[in-house]
Amino acid sequence: MQSTQFLRTTCGLMCVLLLGVAGTAQAHETGHAHPATAKAASQQIGFQLIRNATMKLTYAGTTFLIDPMLAVKGAYKGFDGTPRSELRNPLVDLPVPITEVLKTDAIILSHIHEDHWDPAARYLVPRDMTIFTQDEKDAAKVREDGFTDVRVLTEDGLEFKGTRLIKTLGKHGSDHFFAVPQVAAILGDVMGIVFLRPNHPTAYVAGDTIWNKNVEDARTAYEPDVVFLNTGYAQINGFDGSIIMGKDDVARAYRFSPKASIVGVHMESVNHAMLTRKELRAFIDEQKLDKRRVLVPDDGQSYRF
Repeated sequence: MQSTQFLRTTCGLMCVLLLGVAGTAQAHETGHAHPATAKAASQQIGFQLIRNATMKLTYAGTTFLIDPMLAVKGAYKGFDGTPRSELRNPLVDLPVPITEVLKTDAIILSHIHEDHWDPAARYLVPRDMTIFTQDEKDAAKVREDGFTDVRVLTEDGLEFKGTRLIKTLGKHGSDHFFAVPQVAAILGDVMGIVFLRPNHPTAYVAGDTIWNKNVEDARTAYEPDVVFLNTGYAQINGFDGSIIMGKDDVARAYRFSPKASIVGVHMESVNHAMLTRKELRAFIDEQKLDKRRVLVPDDGQSYRF
């Protein structure tokens, strides 16, 4: 594990470039509200997709930055052993300035793979930022970089500024991936997060998981009004299927919770995520899903629910 000093030394030039390049970007922001959510602003969920799985949720006036990957386009080599590994990640630049991305009350890490918590984020995030992780193992790694307020979410939930944050379970690939010890070690554990508060809509961020009983259990237990799915259909060479969700899971989610809004993210930003927005939008049309309920945001795009 890299130390804080090592990160500050090796990331210094990169982060200067980050601030210089991303700081000049302009936000691409549009509004959308589900027709059933004519609520006061304080009771709405504010959402902005930053890039990949990086998103901001403003819930009951508190802003959460989820899974920050903050490097400039092409900062890292592609993931070994995955499709298109000759491409460099991220595939695209940030759509908004770094300074805007970091305006947050807390950070939530569903897990600490490089496309969810990258060296740039580890360098740029203030050391006293409140950071939530899935377990003590991830928390210890985050603390090694000098962060002083790292908290572990549980399935019973933790309260933060009046909102209950609840850890849900997931699985980063099906059993045939985890049957190979080396692959299982790389994939590791992941979590989703439920945002819960009386008299407010419930949000569920599924995280880097395939569709399985854990997802169904979370959907049944909490009946979320808005569901965020990582739908990039990320793949590993030599294996059938994906280690996260894809277009068929969007349709499954749509039918599983007939009143919930479904938002697909984690697309077109890293080399091994193979489903494009164009393909997903075409699928939504083919399946005749209500496009007011199923949303495929562009990077930088915002909605209110």
